[in-house]
Amino acid sequence: MISKTRRATSALLFVLFVLPVLADTLEGRAVRVIDGDTVVVLDVDRTQHRIRLAGIDAPEHKQPFGQKSKRYPASLIAGQDVVVDWHKHDGYHRIVGKIIHGGQDVDLAMVRAGLAWRYRKYAHEQSPADRVLYEEAENKAKANRRTLWIDFDPMPAWEWRDR
Repeated sequence: MISKTRRATSALLFVLFVLPVLADTLEGRAVRVIDGDTVVVLDVDRTQHRIRLAGIDAPEHKQPFGQKSKRYPASLIAGQDVVVDWHKHDGYHRIVGKIIHGGQDVDLAMVRAGLAWRYRKYAHEQSPADRVLYEEAENKAKANRRTLWIDFDPMPAWEWRDR
């Protein structure tokens, strides 16, 4: 009989190494940026897909830097062909994924620009390499006081929504 510890270890290894491999890919054109972490992509069959950027949480519309966090991804990908590496749908039926354009991880670019927090709550869904990259990007944006980090302790979007 397998011990509980061994089963837990096996489950953890599955989540860390197998789930990222099970990701799917969507190719299309970014036709609308709803906010800093939600984009609409039109695929080749002309079907629209709402994409929730994985691994980040951007300021809400009425939150400080909410409008700027919406404009930034639009400046990078609006009207452009993108690839979405995704692994699930969220509670709002959006695809949760990483948007790639021209070899650049747009989700990571948001964190680097200081326009989104890395979403620690869902970090376990990222690859180990992405977890490190996003953490380093946030730490650097914070140290350089980029955008939302002008404030020493900005209220994360998940706390703003809970208010």
